[in-house]
Amino acid sequence: MTDAPHTSPSPPVRAMLDTLNANFPAVHTMTGLAARAAVAARRAPNPSPQPVGRIEDHRIGSGVRVRVYVPDTTAPTPLIVFAHGGGFVFCDLDSHDGICRAMCNATTSVVVSVEYRLAPEHRAPAAAEDVYLALEWAHDRAPQFGADPARLAVAGDSAGGNLAAVVAITARDRGGPHLRAQALLYPVIDDDFGTDSYRRYADGYYNTRAAMQWYWQQYAPGGALTADVSPMRADTLTGLPQAVMVTAGLDPLHDEGVAYAQRLRSDSVPVRHLDFPGLFHGFLSFPSLAESTAAADAVWAAFRKILTPARSHSFPR
Repeated sequence: MTDAPHTSPSPPVRAMLDTLNANFPAVHTMTGLAARAAVAARRAPNPSPQPVGRIEDHRIGSGVRVRVYVPDTTAPTPLIVFAHGGGFVFCDLDSHDGICRAMCNATTSVVVSVEYRLAPEHRAPAAAEDVYLALEWAHDRAPQFGADPARLAVAGDSAGGNLAAVVAITARDRGGPHLRAQALLYPVIDDDFGTDSYRRYADGYYNTRAAMQWYWQQYAPGGALTADVSPMRADTLTGLPQAVMVTAGLDPLHDEGVAYAQRLRSDSVPVRHLDFPGLFHGFLSFPSLAESTAAADAVWAAFRKILTPARSHSFPR
């Protein structure tokens, strides 16, 4: 793709990146279990989580944990099934509790967060199958949570964005559940490590090329990816739900997100692409950063717009 102009991070963003780079473990030098433990040990508790109407934890299928966030409203709401990021290897319901609370409140939606099986113990497509199972479960129980099953969506950040995109394709191919929308938040789309954004931001921007190569090897070793692992490998994207695509300019994954948005549009899927040139991978997880908070407001507003009733809003193709 055409080289995009480089945006230098603002001083607050640079300071945040310096802190993250100094503290995030070199996961690519570890086993999956060791990396998971190292990341969990560095997780800081949220001292003041946003309140929501109520929260319920459930186990579905063979034991997959889901957490349901219900907004404080009596009106029927949209229903979002959310897949967390973490390189397919780590993170869980608690790591993304803040994002789910924010999404629940900002979009006035029921959010079902999925603790899918992790690699390397469970290779692809185990995680995507767990998220699809949660999608079916949530759709069938929408009235129980005050949600409208006709306003069903998938969402995910990073590796979870990959799973959301894959599950949107799966739902289309299996005849349901029917999706209104998908929100792909700086998603992992493909294993092409030679893009311009991978070259520019291979190191020093929190998410590194070495880490991404390692994540893919944990989840789908050997390459030769298929559509149930890389949504870019699908024969066609026609018939998928409209999308909110979020990319960060200082992210090695930037270009694959842009390419997937272009591919969706070329297959007649409406897309709202929100690009944040001065932000980095994972920025929604850092609400203490003013630029992240402003970006999050724009992301949730775009997602809320296509989940509203009244004949549904649609982005131009």
